[in-house]
Amino acid sequence: MRCADDGNRASGDGCSATCQLELGGNPCAGVPTSPGVAVASLLVSDGLQSPVQVTAPRLDPRRLFILEQDGRIRIVKDGTLLDDPFLAIEERVLCCGERGLLGLAFHPDYETNGRFFVNYTDNRGDTVIARYQVSADPDRGDPDSEKILLTIDQPFSNHNGGQVAFGADGYLYIGMGDGGSGRDPLENAQDDGTLLGKLLRVDVDVDEAPYYRVPADNPHPERGDRLGLIWAKGLRNPWRFGFDRATGDLYIADVGQGDIEEIDFQPADSRGDENYGWDIFEGTACFEPDPFPTCPDPPDGFAFPVLEYRHTAGRCSVTGGFVYQGCALPDLRGEYFFADYCTPFLQSFRLVDRVVTGLQDRTDALAPGGQRRINNVSSFGEDARGELYIVDYDGEVYRIVPAP
Repeated sequence: MRCADDGNRASGDGCSATCQLELGGNPCAGVPTSPGVAVASLLVSDGLQSPVQVTAPRLDPRRLFILEQDGRIRIVKDGTLLDDPFLAIEERVLCCGERGLLGLAFHPDYETNGRFFVNYTDNRGDTVIARYQVSADPDRGDPDSEKILLTIDQPFSNHNGGQVAFGADGYLYIGMGDGGSGRDPLENAQDDGTLLGKLLRVDVDVDEAPYYRVPADNPHPERGDRLGLIWAKGLRNPWRFGFDRATGDLYIADVGQGDIEEIDFQPADSRGDENYGWDIFEGTACFEPDPFPTCPDPPDGFAFPVLEYRHTAGRCSVTGGFVYQGCALPDLRGEYFFADYCTPFLQSFRLVDRVVTGLQDRTDALAPGGQRRINNVSSFGEDARGELYIVDYDGEVYRIVPAP
C-alpha cells in the first residue's frame, strides 16, 4: 500500500510511513502544482446538514472534519464521507439560527495528545468552550470525555461568535459576539467587565479544573480569571477569523449592523489590546459615539478595518476565510479569501503594509456550474496542507483547485 499523496511509504520525505505529514518536512511532498492558472471549485462532499466549518489536524492530509450545526462532526476520509460521525452531541446543543455547534480546533499536538476543542451553544442558550478526547478509534471522538473550560452567559440568541483556533503561540483564541439583539444594547463590546464582544486568548494546557489559565503575557492578566483572558475588544460578531499559517498574522471578519461589513487585521507581533471600534464605529463610520460627545477624530486608540464593504447587491453578512498557503496553486500564496453569506460573493486580496492590494472578485470563477451554486458561504476551511475549502450552508463543501 502507498500513500495517495507521495506514492510511497517511506519516512523522511515530508510524508511519513503512516501517511501523515512530518514536522519540519515539506507539506507539499508529491502534490502536483499548477502555477499561472486560474481557479475553480471542486465538490468534495454534499448531503451535509447545515455545515458551518471545515478543518483538519495539522499533520493529517487524509481527513477533513466538517461541523454540522445541530451537533455533529463528520469526517471525509480519502474523499469519502463516513457514515458515522466523529462526534455527536446533539443532546447538548441548542440549534439553530445563530446557535449550535459552531467551532472546532485541534490541539497543535493532537497527534500525541488527542485533544480537540469545540464551541457550542448549550440548552440554556449560553456559549460553552469544551475539550474532548479522541477514542481508541481515530475516527471517533469520545463524547464522554468532555471537560468544560468556559460557560459564557448569552443575553440574546444571536451574535454568539463561534470560532476557536490555535495561534502559532500555542494558545486557543475564541471569538465572542457582543451578546446579540441589535446595536449592542448592553454596551458589551466596549465594556472591559464582560467577555462579550471580545477576542479571548487562553492557555488550555492545563490538566485540572477549570482546564485553562490566563496567559501571563495577555494584555491585562491583573484582571484575574476570565476577564484576564481578553485579548482584544470592540467586536460585534466575529463569526470567522483565521491565522495566516505562514506569517502568524490574524484576519478577523466582523459581521456588521445594518450597513457595513469589515475585515480587521492583527499582525503576528501584536501584544493584544486592540480596540476594533464597535459600537462606537461600524467599520470606519461613526455609529454610536457614547461615551464620547462625538466619534473621536482622529480615531486614536482604535484599530480600523483593512477592508470594508456596504450592504449593496444583496450583501449583508461577511464570512471570513484564510490566507492561501497551500501547494496546488503557488501563485495564490498570500491571498486572503472571504465571502458574504447572503448572496454569491467571493473575493480575495493581498495585504501589503496593511494596505489591501489586488482585490479580485472570484465569484464567477469559483461557481461550480451545472445545477449547483454556492449560495450561502457559512465558512471557509483549511486542510493539513493549507488547501482552501468553501462551506455552503445548503449542504456542500468545495475545494479551491486549479481550473481545468
